[in-house]
Amino acid sequence: MTSLTDRYVAATLRSVPTQRRTEIATELRASIEDMIDGRADGGQDRGTAEREVLTELGNPEQLAARYTDRRLQLIGPRYFLLWWRLLRTLLTFIPAIVGVLTAAVKATVDGEPGAAIGAGVVSAMQTAVQIAFWVTVVFAVLERTNTPLDLPEWSVDRLPEAPEERQVTLVDTCASILFLLIAIAFLPWQHFQPWLAGDGTRLPMIDPALWDSWLPVLAAVLLANIGLELAKYRARRWTWPLVAVKAVLDLAFVVPLAWLLLTDRLLNPELVQRFEWLREGGAQDVARVTVVFAAVIVVWGVIDSAVKVRRHTA
Repeated sequence: MTSLTDRYVAATLRSVPTQRRTEIATELRASIEDMIDGRADGGQDRGTAEREVLTELGNPEQLAARYTDRRLQLIGPRYFLLWWRLLRTLLTFIPAIVGVLTAAVKATVDGEPGAAIGAGVVSAMQTAVQIAFWVTVVFAVLERTNTPLDLPEWSVDRLPEAPEERQVTLVDTCASILFLLIAIAFLPWQHFQPWLAGDGTRLPMIDPALWDSWLPVLAAVLLANIGLELAKYRARRWTWPLVAVKAVLDLAFVVPLAWLLLTDRLLNPELVQRFEWLREGGAQDVARVTVVFAAVIVVWGVIDSAVKVRRHTA
């Protein structure tokens, strides 16, 4: 045999246990020689035949793995589905919970509401990475050590019921909840990270006096809307009770907001005085446009959800 075969065998033996190298080397060399002889008997040049045989055998490290029954994968087929199911389940809610708790602590205990959202996002991402890493490590060890988990054998009796068509998707629910969280976070953010007024001072956009009355109510309504989104996702579709709850929550938010805007109670009076266009009727123009826009959104949302229920029950 030439140095090409010797190099291939040596590369293969580097990845096998020492006690098996002699056995595998003998078997591998014999197999290579037989395949070359077969091609040479057919009239092929031995040098060309040798190169083609080694090419067909493939990467020597992969061949060594086959000789030693070693898996070249992080998670093998034995526990892959269980690993994937558990990983998806954990990533669905744990990073979000950690992120929200971190943001809440940052905003309240640490007194840094401006940095709360960033801290929550970073914490959620770090938690997701840690979960993915450690769950994968555990299952990789179980797979490679052939540790039995005594899982029940699959049978047709374990087949789930055919799922109903989902009208409310996870993506839509997550997007709605994210929007609501941003709206809730905006209330303390605009207070602790106020706008820069014309004279260089920073003033809250919303009247700080409302923290003793309407702002906590509006924040509570937004939180209730998060509960509505979760209930809607769990129900898979809009239902008449959910439409009724949506209408009540929308009115509970829009009516106080409209009243505060139209009576000049929402915007910070000091901020209004700093801008001439607000003092000269701009605030009322903003209020009227905002109220009309909010009313259109509420009416459209209720009608759209009612139409979806009607279509499903028709």
